[in-house]
Amino acid sequence: MSNILVVAEHLEGKLRKATLPTIGFAKKAQALTGGKIIGLVLGHNAASVAAELATAGVDHVILVDSAIYADYLAEAYAPAVAEIAKVKGASIVAAPASTTGKDFLPRAAARMDAGMISDAIEVFSHNGAVAYKRPVWAGNLIARETSTSAITAVTVRMTNFDAPAAGAAAPIETISLGFAAPDDTQFLSFDRVKSSRPELTDAAAIVAGGRGLKSAEAFKMLEELADLIGGAVGASRAAVDSGYAPNDWQIGQTGKIVAPGIYFAVAISGAIQHLAGMKGSKVIVTINKDGEAPIYQISDYGLVADAFKAVPELTAALK
Repeated sequence: MSNILVVAEHLEGKLRKATLPTIGFAKKAQALTGGKIIGLVLGHNAASVAAELATAGVDHVILVDSAIYADYLAEAYAPAVAEIAKVKGASIVAAPASTTGKDFLPRAAARMDAGMISDAIEVFSHNGAVAYKRPVWAGNLIARETSTSAITAVTVRMTNFDAPAAGAAAPIETISLGFAAPDDTQFLSFDRVKSSRPELTDAAAIVAGGRGLKSAEAFKMLEELADLIGGAVGASRAAVDSGYAPNDWQIGQTGKIVAPGIYFAVAISGAIQHLAGMKGSKVIVTINKDGEAPIYQISDYGLVADAFKAVPELTAALK
């Protein structure tokens, strides 16, 4: 019987939603391995985060509260995660496949001499061992992988697992590790992009634009539509590289991975790198004047039309 350690992501005293589907992954892994799901919070004055995590479906919560973890640094997180995994007998250490998770978990895996599975989209049993599926080649192939090491580190693609139902509060254990702050790395600042719209990875609806919009000015009509339906605004890499949209709007293999309830793809041709980031969306609506655009192959609804005419009409109709 082996435990599963889930490293929680949090920001400004609140648990980030990316942690919840990671617990959903842990629930499926627990059915194969047994043991307990242990949630780990590394932070400073983070008791509220631990309390929130305690009702999110875990069996036990560990809070490591220290000024060292007041601001995120991979060099501080990695040794702490490795130590907790060792002390608590974890055979699987999981974190969201976010920028943060992909940053610290490979470092922790190296410290634990653990196998590393990136972007897991499924966990299952194969010949008596725990196995994983993960996308490769921009999602065109799905690899099946197993790990022969005693501990396996897994970054979890959040769009492929459901958040478990909230339950009774699990016990919270506060411990001290006694690690010193990293002497080769210094936290300077965190420039957070603040918006009244939901974050791309949390949004139930996304309106995304491509290079076919031809200007940053054209994205304003997408913003109006997104605000009307309470959604977020996204962009293809081509649109970002062309200067039409900011980097934090980028969706795709080299951007954010999203799976909203509805995804509007406006003037996006559908390069495989973009599809890798959004094809898990529940409903995909495409507006593109090129009826042969590859994105129509995965769309649920398609309108072959000029976006500059269709989007304002759609916005007016919704109003």
